[in-house]
Amino acid sequence: MATNKETSLTKKVWTLATTLSGQGIGFTDYITQLTYLLFLKMDDENVETFGEDSAIPEGYRWKDLIELDGLDLINQYEETLKKLSEEENLIGTIFVKAQNKIDKPVYLRKVITLIDEEQWLVMDGDVKGAIYESILEKNGQDKKSGAGQYFTPRSLISAMVDVTRPQIGETVCDPACGTGGFLLAAYDYMKNQSQDKAKRDFLREHALLGYDNTALVVTLASMNLYLHGIGTDRSPILCEDSLEKQPQKLVDVILANPPFGTRPAGSVDIDRPDFYVETKNNQLNFLQHIMVMLKNSGRAAVVLPDNVLFEGGAGETIRKEMLKNFNLHTILRLPTGIFYAQGVKANVLFFKKGEQTKDVWFYDYRTGIKHTLATKPMMRHHLDDFISCYHAEDISLRKETYSEDNPNGRWRKYPVSELLKRDKTSLDISWIKQTNDDDDMTLAELMQTIQQKSDNIGKAVAKLQELMSNIKED
Repeated sequence: MATNKETSLTKKVWTLATTLSGQGIGFTDYITQLTYLLFLKMDDENVETFGEDSAIPEGYRWKDLIELDGLDLINQYEETLKKLSEEENLIGTIFVKAQNKIDKPVYLRKVITLIDEEQWLVMDGDVKGAIYESILEKNGQDKKSGAGQYFTPRSLISAMVDVTRPQIGETVCDPACGTGGFLLAAYDYMKNQSQDKAKRDFLREHALLGYDNTALVVTLASMNLYLHGIGTDRSPILCEDSLEKQPQKLVDVILANPPFGTRPAGSVDIDRPDFYVETKNNQLNFLQHIMVMLKNSGRAAVVLPDNVLFEGGAGETIRKEMLKNFNLHTILRLPTGIFYAQGVKANVLFFKKGEQTKDVWFYDYRTGIKHTLATKPMMRHHLDDFISCYHAEDISLRKETYSEDNPNGRWRKYPVSELLKRDKTSLDISWIKQTNDDDDMTLAELMQTIQQKSDNIGKAVAKLQELMSNIKED
């Protein structure tokens, strides 16, 4: 439950965001500048309150900003961002490719004043971390910001971590980490497992690893973890495209929701001799990368779109590899309406490296399930039955809820021998009688669905026209 301090500060930060948005300063730009300034303020508190040495070079600290106004403030701030973006370790990661997005001195002064009114370091790590996370989540909910693409529902993250059960002493990676939600949830799950100092130090400084190829996201993720006491000397987040090269280290656990769709324009072509098959499908490449990056006996929980379950060619090759050399023991089928992108049909694949699959257990949390972000978001308790059926403590205890007497039971297993006989080794399976979801939609929701489908058709037509324009006539 949110504390009064947390709620009050979040409200203040977001109220200022609304004010600045009226001046053309987007929410994401505002949150980024807030991050830079908050780091400078906390460094200053560390010096003034605790007598520690500053991590910031002389001449570029909080005290060098706080007394300035007008263009002097803008110039000093921009020089500070440039200088700190060239630093190494944590500072260089927080300020990676940093630029000022608040070019009017009066509004930059408002943000500085807001931060200066509080003492951040004396707050408990969970409190200041929760404040920052709530701000990130609010930013993700803002459709104009476009930040929703970086967010996985916290309820889903929590459930995935609960059944994957990372253990202190293990390494945990997210190769497409966004703002760090999976890594933070794994940390919270492990932090009370031991009081041994060596293990706790390893957890804070070495156990977690994240990658993202967007500088802005790396900044937000690094700060998110830093405010929770993680990576205080070196950020566990790297600004890299994790698909470009073979992993330098293997890990015990991977938790991820890789970006859907095609690779961004301008991305380096993937040439990976360690991959099972060559493909331009972004999700299939992330899945291959995760399969390669796991240690033997390592385990993964990965959110992937439906096409990964049924696509032929490369998709079939990868599925066969997974069934043969991995234990793909569980697939959770997710409903639409839980992601900020509309109409996304996704699943969570749970697998372990180094074992052959015997049975794949499916939990259908899609058919007949309806969620919307505005009126009925998916909460953690909605996945309680899945977690109960999963039996993370010992999957040999699993029992189907599906039967001839209960054909709508949501928990059902399929032997691998049966799956290998399916056309293209498709894992796109449902058995519960489908109802017409549109019957329960409000007019607004129906119109939104129609608009989304129309947008998708428009994008497909545009892509087809682009391809056709590149075909030279004989």
